Amino acid sequence: MSEPDAPRPSDRHVQSFARGLQVIRSFDSAHPAQTLSEVASRTGLTRAGARRILLTLQGQGYVRADGRLFRLTPRILELGFAYLSSQPLWHLAEPVMQHLAETVHESCSMAVLDGTEIVYLLRVPARKIMSINLGVGSRLPAYCTSMGRVLLGGLGTQERQMALGTDALPARTQATLTAPADVMKAIDQARAQGWCLVADELEQGLTSLAAPIEDRSGRVAAALNISTHSSAPRDALLAQALPALRQAARDISDLLRRTGG
Repeated sequence: MSEPDAPRPSDRHVQSFARGLQVIRSFDSAHPAQTLSEVASRTGLTRAGARRILLTLQGQGYVRADGRLFRLTPRILELGFAYLSSQPLWHLAEPVMQHLAETVHESCSMAVLDGTEIVYLLRVPARKIMSINLGVGSRLPAYCTSMGRVLLGGLGTQERQMALGTDALPARTQATLTAPADVMKAIDQARAQGWCLVADELEQGLTSLAAPIEDRSGRVAAALNISTHSSAPRDALLAQALPALRQAARDISDLLRRTGG
């Protein structure tokens, strides 16, 4: 019996679907409402192509038109919730994180790695200490965040090098490590000790501690962190908050293993 033909590029890539995702991603906090011309410009599509996609999304209830402006509707959240509802971490971690936030009196978050960024899956705020408004789905660069370095530490050496690249990384503050070699050392240290502390690198005045959450195979599936103001004594933070954070990460990891995650 002859082998089936190898899939052609067109079999693996539905261009119209990819363009539809481009249009959805063109809406963000800086561009919550866009004209047809703006969508076309931001996606590189023709006006006719952008119009067809917007009208399709409108027909499905994911976009609404207000005169010349198009906006996403709350129904777009279904797409993200489909991912969250399929992840056991979402259900297992929340009560553990609530307890951790109450114990250390600091904000607590959980994130996963997506390319060179971390994506927030769950957040339990205790007090606002960041100028950045974070919520489920928020993204931050991995190289200068405690959760990012923990998650990058779960990758192989070659994958970490690819994620960091060879060029200097953007400096978020004066304290940000920007040389890939320096960031790699910090990742290696976090991996060896099982936790990571980042102070003032993402935002001046912000210190965060993170620990890995592992699945049943020992793979780093997510990261858990607590955030506090940099004025808090570091020795006290490591002595009091770090043990609670690491225990919470172990508890979530154990729950994940028991559910087969």
